[in-house]
Amino acid sequence: MKNEAISNNTVSQSKPVNVRALAVTGMLSALAFALMYLEFPVPLMPPFIKMDLSDFPALIAAYCFGPLWGICVCLIKNLIHLFFSSTGGVGELANFLLGALFVIPAGLVYKLKKSRKSALIGAIIGAVVMALGSLVTNNFIVYPVYYNFMPKEAILAAYQAILPSVKTIPQCLLIFNVPFTFVKAMISVIIVFPTYKYLSPILKGKNS
Repeated sequence: MKNEAISNNTVSQSKPVNVRALAVTGMLSALAFALMYLEFPVPLMPPFIKMDLSDFPALIAAYCFGPLWGICVCLIKNLIHLFFSSTGGVGELANFLLGALFVIPAGLVYKLKKSRKSALIGAIIGAVVMALGSLVTNNFIVYPVYYNFMPKEAILAAYQAILPSVKTIPQCLLIFNVPFTFVKAMISVIIVFPTYKYLSPILKGKNS
């Protein structure tokens, strides 16, 4: 009976943490989904490439509760976005994969040692992995689908209008999309870093 009481007490103590993590993840997922619609064009990029800030809620979740919860935010926002997809889910799949590549290293490094330095190192590693991952996902997943709606030559021409010397789509992705994705990830880091210290106690339900 005593062991059973201890076991029940342990479950009762851990359950609120899980419920809070679920609730916060849901809230952050809703925020991330909303931010996907606030995309905007950026200079020196083709018009079909837009910037959005939907990755920073996932980064907050990864820091607060671990990388798995950051992945959940990436997954949920894209599952909801499927109902409004114009790419048959391909864009959402790529967005999820890139988001996961970002938050997994960031969350894991911070989980190993919870300090501002480790959080920054993890986020930079995640940004680099995400940027390199964009080369693969765009070349083999996203753009082959886009070719059904826009000829490959037209997409290449959009890049060449900015930089005439580019000759192939992979070259375009390396020169344009990889740095763009890195900058996009680092903008999320810039947003999270000044605010996480104050948000963390609130999201975790702690007074200090």
